[in-house]
Amino acid sequence: MHETILIIDDEKDICMLIQGLLEDEGYTALTAHNSEDAYAIIENDAPDLIIQDIWLQGSQDDGIRILKTIKKAYPILPFIMISGHGTVETAVSAIKLGAYDFIEKPFQSDRLLLMIHRALENATLKQQNKELKQHTAQRGQSFFAEIPDYTRQLLDKVASTNSRILITGEAGSGKNISAQYIHEKSARAAMPFMVLNCVSMDYEKLEIELFGTVQNNQGKGTRSGLLELVDGGTLLLDEVMSLPVETQGKILNFLQDASYHKIGSNHKIPADIRIIATTSTDVDQKLSSGDFREDLYYRLNVVPVHMPPLRERKQDIVEIIAHYSPFSFSDLALSKLRVYEWPGNIKQLHNVLEWISIMNENTDKLIDIDQLPPEFSGKSSENQSEEDILTFVDITLQMGLREARECFERHYLLAQVNKFDGNISKTAEFVGMERSALHRKLKSLDVFSNDKQNVA
Repeated sequence: MHETILIIDDEKDICMLIQGLLEDEGYTALTAHNSEDAYAIIENDAPDLIIQDIWLQGSQDDGIRILKTIKKAYPILPFIMISGHGTVETAVSAIKLGAYDFIEKPFQSDRLLLMIHRALENATLKQQNKELKQHTAQRGQSFFAEIPDYTRQLLDKVASTNSRILITGEAGSGKNISAQYIHEKSARAAMPFMVLNCVSMDYEKLEIELFGTVQNNQGKGTRSGLLELVDGGTLLLDEVMSLPVETQGKILNFLQDASYHKIGSNHKIPADIRIIATTSTDVDQKLSSGDFREDLYYRLNVVPVHMPPLRERKQDIVEIIAHYSPFSFSDLALSKLRVYEWPGNIKQLHNVLEWISIMNENTDKLIDIDQLPPEFSGKSSENQSEEDILTFVDITLQMGLREARECFERHYLLAQVNKFDGNISKTAEFVGMERSALHRKLKSLDVFSNDKQNVA
């Protein structure tokens, strides 16, 4: 642990007691005995959590005023209030003002540590959701540009409901971003959105991650699970078909009862959570083999959504590139990207755009075929020439007659100029044009830069 915790109490013995307890647990503990010192420490050291007495003798501001002041500047910073006899009512008021919780003197060390652990988890979750919302707001609709328009229309309809959704599609096709889109468009948008990767952990770790644990006889092992942390929001079960059979039964019970119990406890905990699931596997095969429960499948598959692979929506590739890349691309480069099969789908396209950004620092540069990754240009000259022809045909078929004619002229004349090493006179003689007419045509088509032209 590396979290820093500030203890504010006018009783030095209390400060020393809590400081020692926290340092034994691996926290960095700072102390202050009045509001002036507290404000200075908060400004300079940015603690992750504050433990504070409500009444501070000899302090300019009492605990409630400190809470109000700091919460205005740092709304996510968690406070745990310490209350003595007769101050519980005031402590409850402090919670209404934004404190995470309060604990009465004398307190048990284990209870305080558990409260600290939960407060820090809660603050981390709030910060992550704040950053996610800021990130999404900054990118606007372009953040969801990879979702096909016809799929987005369906997602808009189901977002306003609480229906469970199963999103199918190949790996990298945009299933997770579609789930996030649903959450952002739903009434739960202000609440957490969290993801459980069902293939990344073994059975025991997965259940701990999902359900959490309760404190054992040694006072250890308490942990909040995703079902606790995401309460009120949306939980995405990523690659749900990989869930162990034992966990499938517990998920089914949760969907039926809207409650769960932590590992090591029989106490039922209610939770209001929307479940969205994704899978890239063959659903029918999983059901017929018995690897996935049919009753759970029908519970999850209330609204089925399929994300098509990128090779089936090549008309969207140029738009996606325009949203995500600061570069301009030549016609042939865009067509090369469009005719590619994209086995890795959207994720592979993002990787290609990132590679281009790394290899080409100047965003004013026009990206041509030569600037694409090796898999787009690392073929033999014979195969490359054949593919270039197919690429050219593909791009011109997407154009109107005038635009296609200009595209042909541009590439035809560029090839001839290159063949004669930039010599305009020889090029004009070969193509059967007057030199001055060819020069005007080349200029109008913006075929070459000044350093390529040879006026001979």
